[in-house]
Amino acid sequence: MAKETGKKVIARNRKARYDYHIEETFEAGLVLTGTEVKSLREGRASLTDGFGLIFQGEAWLEGVYIPEYAQGTWTNHSARRRRKMLLHKDEILKISHKLKESGRTLVPLELYFEGSLVKVEIAIARGKKDWDKRQALREKQDEREAQRAMSLRQHR
Repeated sequence: MAKETGKKVIARNRKARYDYHIEETFEAGLVLTGTEVKSLREGRASLTDGFGLIFQGEAWLEGVYIPEYAQGTWTNHSARRRRKMLLHKDEILKISHKLKESGRTLVPLELYFEGSLVKVEIAIARGKKDWDKRQALREKQDEREAQRAMSLRQHR
């Protein structure tokens, strides 16, 4: 059987890009149990309420929902358990120093398979204010209208 290659996205946190200014992103591996991986292979996960934290020199991912595996037995995992992220020590130090600045948080953006490994893309982010969100929506709407006008102009 051939080995898997490439990146297969399991879940994206679209709300994160709307709610936060993304400052810097990192790729981390995840320590998972067998039933979690099987559940992820079915494409079921949610990053919406997830966040990362640095505790005693280790990176952890909390609040990420990976549902229990349907064919799992008593070895099944709990859906919202704390999962360890695998990062280099210098990356953990860099993230912890940035998180000490006020208003910064660690947010998961994407969960995906890279080959047979499960990876998570995390970002150091700063929360947006309501007016930032309105401005972003306005810019997106203006860009959409400009694209529509350009496409109409090309068709004439």
